[in-house]
Amino acid sequence: MNIRWLVPGLIVLALAACSSAPKKPATTGHGGKPSGTVVQGKGGRPAHCPEGSPYAAATEDLSTRGNYTAGGLYKPGVKDTTPSYVPNVACIPEPLVTNEDRSAIGNKSPYVVLGKQYKVLDDTRNYVERGTASYYGAKFHGRLTSNREVYDMYQFTAAHKTLPLPSFARVTNLDNGESVIVRVNDRGPFHDGRVVDLSYAAAVRLGITQRGTGNVEVRAVQPGETNLMAQKPSRRERRAAEAAVIASARPAPAARPVADSDIDRLVNRLPADSMPARGQPATTQAAASALPDVAVSSLPPSAPVARAPAAAVATAAPRSSPSLSQQVVGAVMLQVASFSNRDNANRAMGQLNAAGIVGATISDIAAGGRTLWRLRVPASDHASAAELAGRISGLGFGSPQIVKD
Repeated sequence: MNIRWLVPGLIVLALAACSSAPKKPATTGHGGKPSGTVVQGKGGRPAHCPEGSPYAAATEDLSTRGNYTAGGLYKPGVKDTTPSYVPNVACIPEPLVTNEDRSAIGNKSPYVVLGKQYKVLDDTRNYVERGTASYYGAKFHGRLTSNREVYDMYQFTAAHKTLPLPSFARVTNLDNGESVIVRVNDRGPFHDGRVVDLSYAAAVRLGITQRGTGNVEVRAVQPGETNLMAQKPSRRERRAAEAAVIASARPAPAARPVADSDIDRLVNRLPADSMPARGQPATTQAAASALPDVAVSSLPPSAPVARAPAAAVATAAPRSSPSLSQQVVGAVMLQVASFSNRDNANRAMGQLNAAGIVGATISDIAAGGRTLWRLRVPASDHASAAELAGRISGLGFGSPQIVKD
């Protein structure tokens, strides 16, 4: 057998094992995203983000070489994992869509995996496909992809069965409107019904990590095309705009020093400026602590009430109107927690933002002679509120409650 032709064939099939969603253990990964990439798609990132990505570029992990089985599967008996922390995907730039030559390796056509033949597309223009997306994480981090790039779970990349390597696509979560441009540099997923295998960062951006899979549209993009921009605002963007309206409505009151509550002490134990665990970039938590101004809905101080004539009193009994937050974000509001310390409420909001949960608001309320800071997140309806509550609970905040003002 000619070894010179065997090796490229094995590399093309290296990541055929990209399949079920990774499990999440108490381990961290090391990650990377090269600096200097240009944001496409939805425009600029938050002002607090560093230039480029907050994550250093991944390099090849030599321990991930080999371990193939028949059909090109990589360690099929070893479960995939994800980091114990959620990357700040808001600060990861989307890749620059450019014209690139096809890689010398990874574009053999046709090719066969698990007895099924696939043909690489000659032309990606007008390619659109809908189906199920999965994702892959730390098991493959630092491993060479099918075209011999390094898989980096902190970049927006993807594996696809028939798109050329490299190429670019916009992947949109059809359930929540979130979308991201990815660089296609790998082969997979080789499971019926699945159309794309996303990097961990891309999966977090689209909000599919909780369920493990998502209902998506994959649309190939070319340089200069209008579909580099999302066609409509996503749920995340709508919530961020709604939160901005709330923030501009009332000024933030000064915090009063009070004793920490149990939830304050819980948030205080979250990593902040301390040295991260192996592989976690130090800039991750720094970016979270430097979030832009939070959306705050505060209660105005009480003022003395002047006596009015009896006739005026009789006609001045207005009905109570919905709160500003209810008018802006809808009828369902989840309360994540109450804090006795404003800084802790800000840090908790940073954790939500880093997990892709945006649109949260902080409001103050006087209770028992002290000020408490309430952290709340809006939901469009009770169904989405239940899903959102599960995501928040998974971050360690406990189960949020539906509240009414």
